[in-house]
Amino acid sequence: MEKVVFGLVGGGWRAEFYLRIARELPEQFAVGAMFVRNKEKAEALSRTWGVRVYTSIGDFISAASYSFAVVSLKKDISTAYVIRLAEAGIPVLAETPPAPELVRLKELWNRVGGSAKIQIAEQYLFQPMHAARIALADSGRLGTVSQAQVSAAHGYHGISLIRRLLGTGFGNVSIRAQQFRSAIIEGPQRSGPPSAEARVQSVQTLAVLDFGDKLGVFDFTGDQYFSWIRGSRILVRGDRGELMNDDVSWLQAYDTPLFGKLRRIDAGHGGNLEGFYLKGIMMDGEWLYRNPFAPARLSEDEIAVAESLVRMQRHVGGGPSFYSLAEGSQDQYLALLLEQAAESGETVVSQRQPWAAE
Repeated sequence: MEKVVFGLVGGGWRAEFYLRIARELPEQFAVGAMFVRNKEKAEALSRTWGVRVYTSIGDFISAASYSFAVVSLKKDISTAYVIRLAEAGIPVLAETPPAPELVRLKELWNRVGGSAKIQIAEQYLFQPMHAARIALADSGRLGTVSQAQVSAAHGYHGISLIRRLLGTGFGNVSIRAQQFRSAIIEGPQRSGPPSAEARVQSVQTLAVLDFGDKLGVFDFTGDQYFSWIRGSRILVRGDRGELMNDDVSWLQAYDTPLFGKLRRIDAGHGGNLEGFYLKGIMMDGEWLYRNPFAPARLSEDEIAVAESLVRMQRHVGGGPSFYSLAEGSQDQYLALLLEQAAESGETVVSQRQPWAAE
């Protein structure tokens, strides 16, 4: 595989995922240049990661030491940088969401959507277990899929999984939503485990997305990302079968049900001396997903980010789109409508947007 050399705009928590991938897989990935505005932070990043860091976006653009740029900034400021890079002729892999609100989604699309090479780094579709579930839904084993219930990720991430599992396009959808608050003992955060017991409020968002002939159910509480006591759930239903988390049931014939289970295959357990890494996801002797970055010790989220980088390199070289600005804009648009429905208590209906013609 051709080595992926990319630029990185941003130096926060999410940007470090890309830096770790380049460190763990130096034969496959390299950060050609970085941009952060703060001089002290730039110097610290350069020392820690051994990367050339610019504090001027103009100098970063002029460096031209990468085949595309990853924009990993807060959503309130990322859109302007995506436009700046795209208008300079630099392909962009933008972290989610592409813009924080509908007016800026439209501005981004109208400015560069029809001409620039822009993809969105939506990693959930490429996380190994989700990728295996998507492969199963696409295989026909479940028949025609009509329902997906997703309790695994917030906002646009959860909606991206729903739309991908259902195979819906840019058609209109009606959304009903509500929020439920309850107490929970505070768990870990990005900064690490809790230092003492504290009771806090947990906010759960429930929504039903009616696509007409297909139904999506969104259910998420922010605690799920780090909590030790709040898990994720996925249900996919077709006319010939069903996936419930890791368990699968389907009809071989109308009177012959079969049952299977998605199984993680890891090296390094027990007496295995191959190292500690994910090999892939298997069901009944069939690989639904194989880890292309084994034996690197990457988390599932890092594996998914690495997959986005590889696909972006192929796209820059003339390969197919894998999660376009149009798809990312649609998922963010529906996430905004979901928030509106939850706050108002009223059913909202999407309208066709300019990117829907892609």
